[in-house]
Amino acid sequence: MKQWIAFWNILIKDMKAYYLKPPNISWGLLFPLAWTGMFFIKSGGNRFDILSLLPGVIAMSILFGTTSMLAVTITFEKKSRSFERLLLAPISLELLLIAKTAGAILFGVANACVPIALALFLSDLSHVAWSIVAPAILLIAIASTFLGLFIAVSVNEVFEAQTFSNFFRFPMIFLCGLFFPIQHLPFVLRPLSYILPITYGADILRSVFNGSHIMPLSINFAILLFFCLILFIISLRNTRKRWII
Repeated sequence: MKQWIAFWNILIKDMKAYYLKPPNISWGLLFPLAWTGMFFIKSGGNRFDILSLLPGVIAMSILFGTTSMLAVTITFEKKSRSFERLLLAPISLELLLIAKTAGAILFGVANACVPIALALFLSDLSHVAWSIVAPAILLIAIASTFLGLFIAVSVNEVFEAQTFSNFFRFPMIFLCGLFFPIQHLPFVLRPLSYILPITYGADILRSVFNGSHIMPLSINFAILLFFCLILFIISLRNTRKRWII
């Protein structure tokens, strides 16, 4: 019980200190809103184009929101040594890292709701299986957050975290099939697409919104879960190596 109280207190502290600050709330809303508006205006209001663009916009909003926030918050706390004080708290390291990432996961899910809300006004989404979309969004947020966690525990400065984040994020825009099919990529680049977690999340969303997909849903969900587990294990190992052992 004490560990879960500590978990809840860490989550509430992070939400108040970082995620619920007015600049972060406005950025969290404006960033996906700007991307969504740009791509939807490009579509000219065409329903088919909107449904084709929506999976990519959702995945990108989650990716940039989670990695940006988590890489900065944890790196900042490491710099101020408050992260080291958390390591002394009566809570397991696994639960501590989950507590530190829970706020970013919620932030990513909130970011995903922005393009969906806008699309509801521009297109008919009555056919969408939300029972598939909801867990897909959650898994994309978890995978993206754990990617941000991996980055945050691997560097020492905020600018290093942002640079390292961009090293992963911008190639994902072009390699993960967010806005054009992976089949259209040069043959030598296609293998890179399949080692990036967002590829599988975007494929799930495409299969739901417009019926186009590369792999079955079960395989996409399984691989996405595998990426979540691997990224968390690597981040856990790096944290133990740098601060505990």
